[in-house]
Amino acid sequence: MPPLRSGLEGRIFKMAKFIIKRLLYSVLILFFVMFLIYVLMYNMPTSFVETKARELASRPGATKTYTEWLADLNAQYGMDKGVVQGYFVWLSSAVRGNWGDSWQWTIPVLDKFNDTVWYSFALGLVSFIFEVIIAIPLGITAAKKQYSFTDYFTTVVAMISISLPTFFLATLLKYVFAVKLGWVDLTGMQGRDYQFLSTFGKFLDLAKHFALPAVTLTIIGIGSLMRYTRTNMLEVLNSDYIRTARAKGVPEKKVIGKHAFRNTLIPLVTMLGGMLPGLFSGALITETLFGIRGIGYASYYSMTQADIPFIMFYLAFISVLTLLGNLISDLLYAAVDPRVRLS
Repeated sequence: MPPLRSGLEGRIFKMAKFIIKRLLYSVLILFFVMFLIYVLMYNMPTSFVETKARELASRPGATKTYTEWLADLNAQYGMDKGVVQGYFVWLSSAVRGNWGDSWQWTIPVLDKFNDTVWYSFALGLVSFIFEVIIAIPLGITAAKKQYSFTDYFTTVVAMISISLPTFFLATLLKYVFAVKLGWVDLTGMQGRDYQFLSTFGKFLDLAKHFALPAVTLTIIGIGSLMRYTRTNMLEVLNSDYIRTARAKGVPEKKVIGKHAFRNTLIPLVTMLGGMLPGLFSGALITETLFGIRGIGYASYYSMTQADIPFIMFYLAFISVLTLLGNLISDLLYAAVDPRVRLS
């Protein structure tokens, strides 16, 4: 028992060491990524800041003049200093959670983020679950029946999914199910009678309005995952150890389920791990087309209105999600493949 415990403790220590090392690397990368974000903002035409200062000064009951607002905004983002010094001024505020007020939404950036991100998460989670449920089994089936009708059909569906532009598919679904059939509203998150519904009724109403966006994201996403699964499954099925297992009389169900699928998971987890943080990043085009007020919808309108505080936060948020996705992929890779050693 002591040797087993020491071995377990050793693996836990290596895992902790690996995570800490990767987190430190991620912090360093994030530091330079945020610097690039700040440099882009710093070199934008000053008319954006001047326009916002003029707007704030012209509001009823404004207590500051245009000149005072302009000085305050420049000081808030360190734009009255050099690029490097200004970056550290902005970074010190961002690290403390002070991202300023959104110019487009007129509330603190973090408040707007908290109001929108959970809609994007719900939409992303539903579509992610359906992508996995549909794409992986179809990819495996296509690989098992290579060159059959099932394989050709799956390949065609995957290619259509990969080729379809999001705006075209969303418009087509809206035309069929909202305009022609009238099953759902054309856009928005709530029906006209939403306020008078029960709690369960409100849930059903939201689910109804989220149905088409979720279908859109699922159809767009299954193609690449399906092809990736099929390609890796074919590679595994043509391996020597699979042929050996079949020659020994191992049942085909066990060959596929225990031997082949487990090894197919190894490259799949890299892809799936990278997709998990994307649940929080929002679907900018889909949310905008369907009027889902998620983080993608908010970021789109912030970009069109030059809402610098929200844009900078959103870009930094996407950077964090990307680094987190890479870390999750590495950890899942080590968990699925015992041959991978975190040391």
